[in-house]
Amino acid sequence: MVDPHRLHVFRAVVQTGSINRAAARLGYTASAVSQHVSALQRETGLTLVERRGRGIVATAAGLAVADRAGRVLDHLADFDGVVDDLRTGRTGTLRIGTFSSANRAWMPRVVAALAQEFPQLRLELTMIELRGQLTGDPDIELYVAESVRADRDPTAAEGAADAYDLEQLRVEDYVVVVPARHPLVDRPSVELAELAADAWIDNDHSRGPCREIVMSAAAAAGFVPRFRIQAPDYTSAFDYVEHGVGITVLPRLGAIALPRGTVMIPIRDAAAHRRIMMRVKRAMRTNPAVQRASDLLRAASAPGA
Repeated sequence: MVDPHRLHVFRAVVQTGSINRAAARLGYTASAVSQHVSALQRETGLTLVERRGRGIVATAAGLAVADRAGRVLDHLADFDGVVDDLRTGRTGTLRIGTFSSANRAWMPRVVAALAQEFPQLRLELTMIELRGQLTGDPDIELYVAESVRADRDPTAAEGAADAYDLEQLRVEDYVVVVPARHPLVDRPSVELAELAADAWIDNDHSRGPCREIVMSAAAAAGFVPRFRIQAPDYTSAFDYVEHGVGITVLPRLGAIALPRGTVMIPIRDAAAHRRIMMRVKRAMRTNPAVQRASDLLRAASAPGA
C-alpha cells in the first residue's frame, strides 16, 4: 500500500522541479526527501524520476502519479474534514427515538435549537409507543419506564442495553380532560375513583405503557374504566370530549392545545404517575450534538419548563 505522506513529498518534488526546493518548501532535509522518493518508487515498482545533469526530472509515469496524487490527497483532506466535523458534531446523523407526547411537547424546541447550532446535522426521529418497545440503535431515546414503583431503580429499565447510559428525566402526574359542563369542572384535583361512573374515551390504540399505568391505577382504585370509544391519539380524544362523548385520562405532558370546550383537572392518585427516561449511547456521549441534545431535553423536561 502506498504511503500518502510519500505521495505528498513526491508531488512537491514534481511541482518545484527539484529535491532541494521541495525540501525547502516542506521543511525537510534534501536527504529525507530523496529517501521518500526512493521508497515511493519501491512501493509502486515504477521509475518516477530520472537524472538529468545535476538534477532530476519526472518521468511520464512520475507525472501521472503526481497528477493522481493530487486528487488522492484532496480526497484525504476532505475525509479528514468530515471526520473532524463528525467528531465535533457539525455534520452526520443524530438518531433520536421518542414517543408522541414528548415529541409534541419537547421535540420542536429541541430540533429548532439543534438545527440552528448544527446546521449540517441530519436528524432522524423515530416514534415508539408500544409497551417495552425500544427502537434498536438510537443515539438518544426517550421512553416511558415499565414501572413507577418507588422500590424500582429508575435506571433499571427493561430491555436497556449495556451500551447506554440511563437517566430519569421526569416523574409525571396524570390528568383528566372533561367537557366544560362536567360536574367536577371546578375542582382543583380529583381522585381516579370519582371518575368510575363516567364514560371514558380510550386515547392509546397501541396499548402502550401509559395506558397500562392508567389501567393499573384504576384497578387500585377499585374499578375498571368503561370505555365508550377508542380514539387513535390524544388530539382525537380531546375532540370527542369537547362534544360530550366522555372523559379521557392521560399524562400531563400530553394535555396541550386543548379545545376551548374542555377542562383539564389533575389526578391526585399515587398510582397515576409515569416515569420518563432518557438513554444515551455511551459511544456518542462526547459528541457535541449528542451532548447538546441531551442538555436541551433535560431543560425541556425540568419542572416548570
